[in-house]
Formats: sequence, structure tokens, C-alpha cells
Amino acid sequence: MKIIIIGTAYPYRGGLSAFNERLAKEFVHEGHNVEIQTFTLQYPKFLFPGKTQFSPDAAPKDLEIVRKINSINPLNWLKTGKEIRLQAPDIVIFCYWMSFMSPCFGTIAKIIGKNSKIKRIALIHNMLPHEPNIMDKFLPKYFVKHIDKFVTLSKSVIKDINLFDKKNLPKVCSPHPIYDNYGEPMSKQIARKFLNINENDRVVLFFGFIRHYKGLDLLFEAFANQRVKELNLKLVVAGEFYEDPQSYYHKIKDLHIENQVILHTDYIADNKVKYYFCAADIVAQPYRAATQSGISQIAYHFEKPMLVTNVGGLPEIVPNGDVGYVVVPLPEEIAEALVDFFEKEREKIFIENIKTEKVKYNWETFAHVVLSNDY
Repeated sequence: MKIIIIGTAYPYRGGLSAFNERLAKEFVHEGHNVEIQTFTLQYPKFLFPGKTQFSPDAAPKDLEIVRKINSINPLNWLKTGKEIRLQAPDIVIFCYWMSFMSPCFGTIAKIIGKNSKIKRIALIHNMLPHEPNIMDKFLPKYFVKHIDKFVTLSKSVIKDINLFDKKNLPKVCSPHPIYDNYGEPMSKQIARKFLNINENDRVVLFFGFIRHYKGLDLLFEAFANQRVKELNLKLVVAGEFYEDPQSYYHKIKDLHIENQVILHTDYIADNKVKYYFCAADIVAQPYRAATQSGISQIAYHFEKPMLVTNVGGLPEIVPNGDVGYVVVPLPEEIAEALVDFFEKEREKIFIENIKTEKVKYNWETFAHVVLSNDY
């Protein structure tokens, strides 16, 4: 089939770009003709909280990525929609993650819909954001009404779509596949040497951009717990601040955990991701809110136990007590899990279970669900 994916991709950085590019590669592998149409302008600079929207890595090989879409120019939306309609693809997949994109994506989808032979699929990462604003009450409805079917990565997102979908359109959930595009696993010794971390340390990893809903402050408080202190753990924080970092610096100082925390708070390039995961004993996601998480799927690839909170779709992909822990997002609960993991030396058994569990999260299955007519 001829498939067009609309969403973020190289030269833009981040997990969503990686997801779209990996999905496109799977479609290509299966013999489809695939093009990604991404942005000439994704966000105005004043709306982007990070240092840069652009990737420092090389362009992905063997993918057709066209920069075409301006997220704030209605004339561009009209033009793009007409051009795609003339291309007459079999399927257009909108990779949607925030209400800001609703007018742009909705208008393109509306124009494409004038050709009834083109199937419009929305692949929804988040229907509602973790930190909502007034736009989220009305903008998604415009996008939703111009879609033919929906694919989500967690069950909670289907509930969010239903807030805006008055037609009872087809919806299916398929778990986030494993991110296998960050390189092959390596030994802890090699990874820690690269990151200048002591080979004998016990290491907890917090990975990804830092915002309040990610709960890094809760993890700091857990590290101040006396039982955790006695374990002599190191917390590696690897990811860029998307909000004022001063409150985090103050918290580290106030909790007297300066010697326990290692901060790598620049953007982590794709070719460095493997070092952080391979250096860790366990990956912690102490989120206050979530839908699903690409971080968990990177941890699965590198066969790392996980500590997640019982929010959104996280418990769906981390069986509690088998591959890690699912806890209430409270410092004392997080601390208890860390103590259990290290004192009872659960790493080996968790890793063995991960090897079995990860098999279900493959791209072939996910691609089939996206293209299937069975829902």
C-alpha cells in the first residue's frame, strides 16, 4: 500500500520522532511505499520549553522524510491537504500527541477526506496532556471528527478520545512496541566507564525530559529515606529540564542527597542512550500522570528492571513483581520498592522475566494492528 505518515520526524528530535521513523521502517520492511511528512515549523520558539527542537544525530537511512507542514499557517494546511489528496495514498496516519496540533491536523484530514478512498487513521499518543490547559477542552474535537479510526498505545487514551468522539468511531489499543533503535546492549562495566560511574555502584536511572508530572522530586525524597541512604545508591538523572531547574537543585541540597545524585541534564543524543540504560541496575519512572511510556520500552530492549507508578497505562506493561514494581506515586512507596530490589537482589530474576515479557512488544504486531480492518 501507499502510506503517508504525518507527524514529527527528523530533523526534529525526541521519542515521538523515533517512534514515527521506526514505524515507517517496519512498513517499508513489509513492502509498503511509505513517506513521512513532517514540519517546516513544528512549534514557535516561545512554545518549546527545551533548548532546541532539532536533533544532533544523522538523518535516518532508507526513509523518505519530507518537510512540508507549518503548524501555525492555515494556508499551508489547505495546500498540504490538497497535495496529499492528489497523491491518493491508501492510508494517511496522523501521529497525534497534543491539542496544539488539532487545527493543523484536523484541517489536513478534512481536505483529505474529500477522497473517500483514503483511510484516515489517528495514532494517538496522548489525547489529553499531562498538564492540561484551556485549549484541551475544545480543540481535540475538531481533529477527532475528521478521522476514520483510532489506534492508541494504552487503554486510558481510548477513554479520553471518547470525550470528543460523538460518532463512536472504531478504536483499538495496541501496546507501545519496544524501542530497538538505540543500539545493542553492552556490559555495565563498559557503559559505566563511558559515563565515568564507579563499576561497583548501585545505580538507579531516571531518563527523559524533566517536568513536574514526571515526579523526579518524589524520587529525590525517596533517596532521602534512611533505609535507601544505607544502600549507598546513585541516582543518575539523564535528560533536559523542561522547566526551571532551580527547585530541583534546591531540593537536592535541602534533602542532603548531593552525593547520591549524578546530573546529566543536557539532551541525550540517540547514540548515547544505550550507555545510560546499560549502566543502570533499575530504571525509575515515578510519574504523577502518564498514558504510556517509551522509556519503559527502551528499558525492555536493554533488559532493565523498572519501577513505575500506577498511573495511566504504565501498570499495563510492567507486571508488578515480575519485571519490576508498580507503586503509588509516594516517596515512601518508591523507597520501599528500591529497598526490596537491592536488599533481596531481585535483578537477575527480573531480567529473566523481562526476556520473556518483551517478546509481545514487537513492531510487526503493532504495524498489523494499525493497518488492520478487524476493528
